[in-house]
Amino acid sequence: MRKNQTDAEQRLWKLLRAKRLEAWKFRRQLPIGNYIVDFACPAARLIIEADGGQHSESAYDSRRDAWLAAQGWRVIRFWNTDILNNEEGVLSAVLAALPPLPNPSPARGEGLSGATHG
Repeated sequence: MRKNQTDAEQRLWKLLRAKRLEAWKFRRQLPIGNYIVDFACPAARLIIEADGGQHSESAYDSRRDAWLAAQGWRVIRFWNTDILNNEEGVLSAVLAALPPLPNPSPARGEGLSGATHG
């Protein structure tokens, strides 16, 4: 299926891959239960779907999204035209759907109380 990606899916993958969004790791064509999702960030339990016109008011998509939500996943969908023509808006929406990253622990020796300086 990866070889048959739409132009919108290819563009979205270029934006999501290699931890380009604040170090969040996304996977593409990830199987979850009986479904294969376009893109997913397992750590954030976020699924991103790139949709063409065939998905407009789809009963199948509604059942699928309900099942995924029951498993603890959040699904956000973007029309292919939005991905291709409004990249910045799509990325802003994805970032808004992600939880804040936890603060990294201080570097070794930094922020430790009781340290003496000589």
